[in-house]
Amino acid sequence: MTTPPVSRLRAARLLTHTLVAALALVIAVPVAWVLFASVKRKSEFFGSPWTLPEGPHLQNYLDAFVTARMGQYFLTSAFVTVLGLVFVLAVSVPAAYVIARYEFRGRRAVELALLAGLFVNVNYIVVPIFLMLVDWDRSLIDVFPGGFFIDNPAVLSLVYAATSIPFTIYLLTAYFRSIPVEYEEAAALDGASRFRIMTRIMLPMARPAVTTVILFNFLAYWNDFIISLTLLPGDNKTLQVGLLNLFTAQKAAADYGRLYAGMVIVIVPVLILYAIVQRRLIEGIASGGVKG
Repeated sequence: MTTPPVSRLRAARLLTHTLVAALALVIAVPVAWVLFASVKRKSEFFGSPWTLPEGPHLQNYLDAFVTARMGQYFLTSAFVTVLGLVFVLAVSVPAAYVIARYEFRGRRAVELALLAGLFVNVNYIVVPIFLMLVDWDRSLIDVFPGGFFIDNPAVLSLVYAATSIPFTIYLLTAYFRSIPVEYEEAAALDGASRFRIMTRIMLPMARPAVTTVILFNFLAYWNDFIISLTLLPGDNKTLQVGLLNLFTAQKAAADYGRLYAGMVIVIVPVLILYAIVQRRLIEGIASGGVKG
């Protein structure tokens, strides 16, 4: 088998670097534009959209947090997202470990059911979920006259977790199966229980896969619009629904600085989380998603 010439390898590497740089530029330019626009005064938007701001007009962020209630919506989104992650990990980690390591009757049927759940788009079943929760509220109207399941952020977190369990278990199961069983056998010889083996041996070794599912589920919960709009119809909205309201209000008022400040409030947590877990995310995709 002949080795490709050095010049061809260099050309391929140069082409790859060029494509990656172009893709990074396509992503970075809109993000940078929104950041700069969020600190512009209202009068600066009537000139060229590419001019840099005359100075940091941080009043846009104060108006977005307080006047437009984006601060309240931010706290609601943070609560819903974190609680949803706690729910999904509390169920998915033990379930994935059992499916990966235990032989029991019906395991194949459980795996097939989880695989089928991967193809269910939750946006298509949000109306049945809403109607089911409304019926539950009606049955509990004597206990909770104001309702319990609708307009409850904790219930929204539970819905998020329930709909993301198939994907989470699928990825974690694949990663657990890639870990050699000798580690568990050695721990069992030392007298460790099954629960201790899962929490002290398997879970730390599966940290790249856990990081991957945390990031993917965080993005799904944080960026969700349809489910939160349907299940939280009151004033306690999530950040994405609040951003839509802000967009509608500021489009009529032509106060675009406050609108772009709201966009930054939505974007920054995602960028921070990705910067923190970037390395482990790549490890999780390379190992957990390929091995099985």
